[in-house]
Amino acid sequence: MSFNLANRDFAERAQIEAEKSRLFQFWQNNLGKAKGEAARMIAEKPRRKGKWAEWVRAELEGMSPPEFADMVRSEVNRMMAAASANR
Repeated sequence: MSFNLANRDFAERAQIEAEKSRLFQFWQNNLGKAKGEAARMIAEKPRRKGKWAEWVRAELEGMSPPEFADMVRSEVNRMMAAASANR
């Protein structure tokens, strides 16, 4: 299977490009909200202590659509990495 778009027919390339465009638009429209959700989750860490990671997983599983949950997960990971790098 080739991942080179040049090897795909026009209709298939157009469909892939339309999906990329949709996901980019979704990312642009929801990045601020995803960062806010990630900050909210990180703020809960001191209160939830050892159960925090489990709580975050449950929160992410309850989010919809899955693309948004993935954005929040990425932001939580990014913020946690930045916090540990600053220590």
